[in-house]
Amino acid sequence: MKALLVDDSRAMRMILARTLKEIGFEVTEAGHGLEGLERLNSSGPFDLALVDWNMPEMDGLTFVSTVRQGQLAKDMRIVMVTTESEAERVAAALAAGADEYVTKPFTKDALTSKLGIIGLLVD
Repeated sequence: MKALLVDDSRAMRMILARTLKEIGFEVTEAGHGLEGLERLNSSGPFDLALVDWNMPEMDGLTFVSTVRQGQLAKDMRIVMVTTESEAERVAAALAAGADEYVTKPFTKDALTSKLGIIGLLVD
């Protein structure tokens, strides 16, 4: 399975990539939403995108909305992974098309639990 990580923090991308690789994903990284869209066009399709909210160039909410409006990644699961924990932010992300929401900091178990909920847990 293929995953796209969209986060401006190199350290967070390393943590997420390590976790995803341990559970069987092939990982592609992007440092912001516009780069994420470029990766979708050049390296997709992906089964999963893990997306931060606050990034330069294009934020995560705009990335999610843009992906969901197009046909390129209509079947891709999207999980927001962010420090934004307010109920209004969670609701906005889900309304924009995110499938799940994980707040930072998180544990490997919390992330894999969310992947299981959306049907992407690799045995």
